[in-house]
Amino acid sequence: MPAAVCDLVLPCKDEAPALEDLLPRVPAQFSVIVADNGSVDDTAAVATRLGALVVHEPRPGYGAAVHAGLLAASAEYVAFMDGDSSFDPEELVPLLQEIVSGRADIAVGRRRPVSRGVWPWHARAGNALIVAWLRRRIRMDAHDIAPMRVCRREALLALDVQDRRFGYPVELLQKATLAGWRFAERDVAYHPRAAGTRSKVSGSVKGTARTARDFWKAIS
Repeated sequence: MPAAVCDLVLPCKDEAPALEDLLPRVPAQFSVIVADNGSVDDTAAVATRLGALVVHEPRPGYGAAVHAGLLAASAEYVAFMDGDSSFDPEELVPLLQEIVSGRADIAVGRRRPVSRGVWPWHARAGNALIVAWLRRRIRMDAHDIAPMRVCRREALLALDVQDRRFGYPVELLQKATLAGWRFAERDVAYHPRAAGTRSKVSGSVKGTARTARDFWKAIS
């Protein structure tokens, strides 16, 4: 088995059922950091039992959890992925190879739903609007808001992404584009969330609207 060469940050809130399925499938070259964002279920206990490092971030918000995981990381490379088992961690491997090879500064996934209903219309529409705006305004070279991404840890810290809510990935993509980062983008399968978990973003129109508000604040 190859030694871990990349830290994988999973921002999580009440994702215990998903982690039971997800963590055993993470490739050996990734060392998992679960950033627990105020879970009230067994997220931390499950993550610890399955060999992940757990860091606790009490401040609510996706960006807060991501940043806590980034600070806890120590490897040269760092990856990020949702902890709800909607993505296959094996698909991180080619993204990491893009960075290690020097072909790109950031490698991102572009969601391809595996079935109808996986990506609700309101969430898909909000994502498309933000992406179109960024591609037109700053010529961002990506077609999604990077639900899976890999880059060098020190370079990401130097970008100084400030958003601590759902606007984090949008601010990151904007700053990376303006800094001249080279993008690599690959299609990744988008699966239904693990049973027993609920999306904080696409699980409702209200959640999507709240996220869209955070997106626009991040780029205003």
